[in-house]
Parts: sequence; structure tokens; C-alpha cells
Amino acid sequence: MATHNDTGHWGEVKAAEYLQAQGYEIVVKNYRHRHAEIDLIAKQGKLMIFVEVKTRSGTGFGMPEEFVNYAKSRLIMKAAENYIFDHDWLYDVRFDIISILIRPNGDLTIRHIKDAFC
Repeated sequence: MATHNDTGHWGEVKAAEYLQAQGYEIVVKNYRHRHAEIDLIAKQGKLMIFVEVKTRSGTGFGMPEEFVNYAKSRLIMKAAENYIFDHDWLYDVRFDIISILIRPNGDLTIRHIKDAFC
């Protein structure tokens, strides 16, 4: 597996830990529908949160969250629509980004962007 895939998976684990520490329940990891994948699906009460995780080890090409473009957000929304329909979810939903930046000294900066796109 490529190093960037390892970093991405590691970031998803850290994001799930972060969300759980904030009181979210992780429902599904790596939900796939056709060509789309939702990294994490979480719940908080009657709110379903679809989370895209972006992990980077530097900012040379921009902040991690800047890599979620319009096309990616549309794919995530289509996959979420399928999940909502399949699970007969009748309550609110939200789309978040968790941006993880790995500093040169190994420290992490985690940024939780709520309602990142709709």
C-alpha cells in the first residue's frame, strides 16, 4: 500500500477517536456507494454526520480541507443520500470535514469543520 494511503487510514482512525471523545457515536467507517466513499458516518442524538477526513503532513500544497473539491462533495452527498434512504433516516444530517495536519515534530492539528458543504 502506498504511503499516502497509510497516512489517510491513520488519519481516519485519529478522526474517529477525536469524534468519539467529543461524544459522537461512530456508525460506519468507509461506507461505499458506487464510486463514492464516506470516510466516517457518525451520530449525535438525532443528527447523522457524514465526515470526510483529510490528512496531510505539510501545507506546501494547501491545508488538508482544501482538497475537498466540488466534485468530491457531490460524490459524498450522493452516497449519503443512498445511506439515508437505505436506513430510513428521518432526522437531520450534516456534512463535516475533519482536517488533520501532521507537524514536523509529530504533533497533530485537528480541525473539525461542521457544515462544510451542503
